Amino acid sequence: MMALDGPQKSISNPIIPYVGTILGGLVPGELIVIHGTVPDDADRFQVDLQCGSSIKPRADVAFHFNPRFKRSGCIVCNTLEREKWGWEEITYEMPFQKGKSFEIVIMILKDKFQVTVNKKHLLLYNHRISLERIDTLGIYGKVHIKTIDFVSNGEVPDGSQFGVPYVGKLDTALRPGCTVAVKGEVNKNPKSFAINLKSSDSKDIVLHLNPRMKSKDFVRNSYLHDSWGEEEREIADFPFSPGMYFELIIFCDAHQFKVAVNGVHTLEYKHRFKQFEKINIVEIIGDVKLLDVRSW
Repeated sequence: MMALDGPQKSISNPIIPYVGTILGGLVPGELIVIHGTVPDDADRFQVDLQCGSSIKPRADVAFHFNPRFKRSGCIVCNTLEREKWGWEEITYEMPFQKGKSFEIVIMILKDKFQVTVNKKHLLLYNHRISLERIDTLGIYGKVHIKTIDFVSNGEVPDGSQFGVPYVGKLDTALRPGCTVAVKGEVNKNPKSFAINLKSSDSKDIVLHLNPRMKSKDFVRNSYLHDSWGEEEREIADFPFSPGMYFELIIFCDAHQFKVAVNGVHTLEYKHRFKQFEKINIVEIIGDVKLLDVRSW
């Protein structure tokens, strides 16, 4: 018999197999953050979001996340209902390595789970069992877990008031120290989208951010004096995937814009235009569902 841990928001060095109650259940906007290490002899491990902790009959598993290390490795996701597995969703990208540490972030969204490993987007899994039923976290198999944290990330806005193309006024004119935050969801079959910071009384675009999904290019540019400048495309990791939820932050400092996606610094763009007071519009176009835009 496994003892159920008492309710807490942070768990350190749990013994595996671990089965613990999720205090207050799961709500959209919440993150489950798991830090651990894959042992050298690992064949597989799993993280299960369960409906209860019963062993006989086995509790339903709303989300079964199961890295397997045989051959080149894969990650199998599934749902167990009434002791029967559904259809497997298999991801052949393998971010886990034997002997290496990892960070798993499971983001809870109202229609799906979004999983990031080592700060890179990995997969989406649509809910097959309603979130309200999930009350237990189980971790099994060959894995060492250092910490499990339940982090409230604030509500995910529903975006009903935001259509695309979107044009809105910045709450304050652009200046060093100013932040623009865009929350959205990439469409299911996207080509590209763009976020532009621009002037209301000219055609100037001081910052054009243009992720292109097919080529995985993240183009940055400025449109000044009626012409486009030189594109910048350098990027360590392309941060977007079809269907994924994102929070993109643009921070304006004295010399450059800094852009982060889902909390990970993605790029810098040196200022090509210093008359910030003229820049007062944010425009969003393309293959994206917009949920929230704000600036401060």
